[in-house]
Amino acid sequence: MSLKLDGKKLSLEIEERLNDYISENKKIAKRAPGLAVIRIGEDPASGVYVSNKQRACSRIGIKSSIFHLEENVEQKEVEQLINKLNSDNDIDGMLLQLPIPKKFDEQKLISHINPSKDVDGLNEINIGKLVKNEPAMRSCTPAGIINLLRSQNISIEGKNIVVIGRSLLVGKPLSLMLLNLNGTVTMTHSKTLNLNKICREADILIAAAGKPNLVDSSFVKEGAVVIDVGIHRLKSSDKSQTRLCGDVLLEDVISKVFAYTPVPGGVGPMTVTMLLVNTIFSWQKQFGLSSTLNDLFP
Repeated sequence: MSLKLDGKKLSLEIEERLNDYISENKKIAKRAPGLAVIRIGEDPASGVYVSNKQRACSRIGIKSSIFHLEENVEQKEVEQLINKLNSDNDIDGMLLQLPIPKKFDEQKLISHINPSKDVDGLNEINIGKLVKNEPAMRSCTPAGIINLLRSQNISIEGKNIVVIGRSLLVGKPLSLMLLNLNGTVTMTHSKTLNLNKICREADILIAAAGKPNLVDSSFVKEGAVVIDVGIHRLKSSDKSQTRLCGDVLLEDVISKVFAYTPVPGGVGPMTVTMLLVNTIFSWQKQFGLSSTLNDLFP
């Protein structure tokens, strides 16, 4: 029987540790950790993600501040808000909720975020430190995947690992993290030839392609670990109902794999949890707090 890598269960266990850590250290810091979330426009998925982050902060004692800006706001105004939050000593972490309207220069806005507050790990300073394998903020989804593997003692060192996808949010930083942990990493993408043949060599296969049900049993070798980063809402044939699915056609591969992540309830909850971890990491550094959380940082 295949092992389910239950991100929802693990995220709740980590949240309990984070709650205890904040309770123990709040008296020393004289305030709770603070997270600022900037949302621009009315993208409905962004609204859901921001609410999820707000609730997660509330559960463990992080003070969250949501800055919801209208789509007609100017780039310069968003940059001014970021600079103001950079200077706010009560804000430990900051993120720009993606996607944002196309008229904005997304990377320029992210570059304005102080690297020590960049809890999404997308500022070029933090990406550079990841390349050099130096301590810094790490991208949340990749960090969550590392913790899922570690939670079941699934070794990374020496394993053949194939990552499908090369985005700055997942594919690139994840490949670097795995490489830093001594995995042998192949990064693939939409232009890769013989993709399923390459994937069949993987001990650990990570699908972050953004394409529903791309990975079927022809991509997977017997006994592999399959991590599904995708999440899609598909309509039924009569369009009366919708269902969630990932990049992996789970019912086709589950009989072959050693372990897998479900969709939903796999990678998604861990992404939010690692955002909390990064915020506490920044808070901890600002006040010189001792840490019992180092095992959570890839």
